[in-house]
Amino acid sequence: MSVASPCVDVCDMDNEIGYCRGCLRTINEIAEWGRLNDAGKREILERLARRRAEMPRPPG
Repeated sequence: MSVASPCVDVCDMDNEIGYCRGCLRTINEIAEWGRLNDAGKREILERLARRRAEMPRPPG
């Protein structure tokens, strides 16, 4: 089974933080995704999990 893309169809690059607002990938990670093997895709998914954990939470 191949690794599923983290894309959530909210494709909007935030130039301030350098990540897509939907999936938190960089433009290079998005461009490389289709050429990577499953191990490379899993590496990106691990980076995304760390980014998500480090992102400030909105108040409320």
